[in-house]
Amino acid sequence: MISRRTALGLIGSGISTFAIGRATAADYPARPVRWIVGYPPGGATDIIARLIGQRLSEKFGQQFVIENKPGAGNNIGTEAAVNAEPDGYTVLLVNPANYINASLYANLKFNFVRDVAPIASFNRVPNVMTVNKDVPAKNVAEFIEYVKANPGKVNMASSGNGTSVHLSGEMFMSMTGCKMQHVPYRGAAPAITDMLGGQVQVIFDNMPSIIQHIRSGALRALGVTTAERSSQLPDVQAIAETVKGYEASALFGMGAPKNMPKEYIAKLNAEINAVLAEPEMKKRLVELGGDPLIQTPEAFGNDIKAETDKWQKVVQFAGLKVE
Repeated sequence: MISRRTALGLIGSGISTFAIGRATAADYPARPVRWIVGYPPGGATDIIARLIGQRLSEKFGQQFVIENKPGAGNNIGTEAAVNAEPDGYTVLLVNPANYINASLYANLKFNFVRDVAPIASFNRVPNVMTVNKDVPAKNVAEFIEYVKANPGKVNMASSGNGTSVHLSGEMFMSMTGCKMQHVPYRGAAPAITDMLGGQVQVIFDNMPSIIQHIRSGALRALGVTTAERSSQLPDVQAIAETVKGYEASALFGMGAPKNMPKEYIAKLNAEINAVLAEPEMKKRLVELGGDPLIQTPEAFGNDIKAETDKWQKVVQFAGLKVE
């Protein structure tokens, strides 16, 4: 038994704590937020973070400071975020490498799905299945026929082993029975140079880096890797129109260390969704290759799980593993 005075004191204490919690959530963020990006400055991933980070800084009146931590295929930055204090002042730019690396790397010190709290999605960006002028195929079906009629003669370029560019091609091979020789490069630029020179025949490259060569007519787009056509290339079919069930887009968003206060997650999600709905932001994201993807943290979390499962199957098919 406890005295009436003690009971009232405990109730009052609980109310005070609840009020403080609500006030803290209402005032969040009260200082700058560190936003970790696992790539160097200047790439598509970094550009998305800086674009959205600038608007969040303006809306909250606190800086979202981009901290580039490249290395180990995005794992260095992700590990730094996972190990950060879950106080709402460290967030992570979530990108395709996070889903792929979960099965590609044998000895990760974290489990991405378990250790990262989803906050908000940003967009889905397609890769583009693109061939050089020497390839006679004008669509996906003709390309499949061409590869099967020329075994061992079609080289597939990528921006590196284990990238979404590489695995988009591996997924295509697994679903069509096509056999192509993978030729990895150190980035998209040298791969495209050899595409233009005819040394390699096909690449499933990120839209922002390949689209200018498609529009100029130097290379030919056969299909986009999203489930539906892209507004950036409306005359180019989705690969799924020929290869049923094919989908290999790049999903971007924001995550945080697990156990970040749910009130903070909800507040960031609401503000990010409001930013994504702004006409100018939508225009910029479309220019980067994908329409805004506005959804709840729970829906984004479900997408993360689905992406991780999807790429695990492709990694296993390709027999890939990084120690």
